[in-house]
Amino acid sequence: MAGFAEATEVGDGTARLDPQWTVGGRPNGGYLLAVLARAAVTAAHPHPLSASAVYLAPPEPGPATIAVEPLRDGRSVSQARVRLTQGDRICVEALFTLGDLAAAGEVRFTAAEPPEVKPRDELRRTPVEPPGAGVRITMLEQVDQRVDLSRPGDLRGWLSFDDGTPFDAFSLLYAVDAFPPVTFTLGGSGWTPTLELTAYVRGLPAPGPLRVRQYARMVTDGQLDQVCEVWDAAGRPVAQATQLAIYRRA
Repeated sequence: MAGFAEATEVGDGTARLDPQWTVGGRPNGGYLLAVLARAAVTAAHPHPLSASAVYLAPPEPGPATIAVEPLRDGRSVSQARVRLTQGDRICVEALFTLGDLAAAGEVRFTAAEPPEVKPRDELRRTPVEPPGAGVRITMLEQVDQRVDLSRPGDLRGWLSFDDGTPFDAFSLLYAVDAFPPVTFTLGGSGWTPTLELTAYVRGLPAPGPLRVRQYARMVTDGQLDQVCEVWDAAGRPVAQATQLAIYRRA
C-alpha cells in the first residue's frame, strides 16, 4: 500500500492515481486536489495556500495527464491553473495560490476555536464498508477516521494516518474532504459527488491526530453546501474548506 506522499507523486506532466485512495472505486476529491497541488508548487513557493477546484468528471485509478499553467510568479506568492485529464476528458481543474507556510509566522488572532469533540478513544473507527453507506471506502484502510454522528448536520471527530505519518500542507487538502457528507446525520445516505471545493491551508500542522468539524450550511433536495474546519494536535486552525455537492437522497 502506498503512503499518501507516494500516492500523490507527479512526474513530467503525468500522475498515477492510486486505487487505495478511492471511495466506491473513484479517487477521493481531496486526494485529487493534493495531486494537483504537488504539480503546481515550485521551489520558491513550496506550499498550497489556497485551492479552488471544479470536478467535471470522475477519473479512474491509473494514469492521468496533468497540465500546469503558471499565471503569476510574485515575490511572496504565485498563482497557477492545473488541469487533470484522462483520454479526452477533463476531470478536474483547479486554481492555486502558492507560497511558503513556514514564513507565515504565528497566529495572532483567530475566530476559529477548536470545537468540543468526544475523546478519540470513545469513538469507533469508521469501517471500510460503513453500514447503510452502500459503498466501499477503500481509503479508510490507510486512515484512522473516528466520527461522532450524534449531532444533526454537524460531524466532529479525529483523523490520522495508519502508518503514523504526520500531516503536511498537501495531505491537509485531503483532510478537508475526508469525512463523510453531513447528510449521513440527516437521514440520507445518497450519492454526494463534489461539484466545487475551495480550501485554505492555514499552517503546517503539529504531529498528531487532526481534530475535524464538518457541518452543513444548507441542504436542499438537490444540493449540499458544507464547511470543513481542521485543527492540529496543538489546537491551531490549519485548514478549512467549503464544498458544493450534488445530493441525491437514497
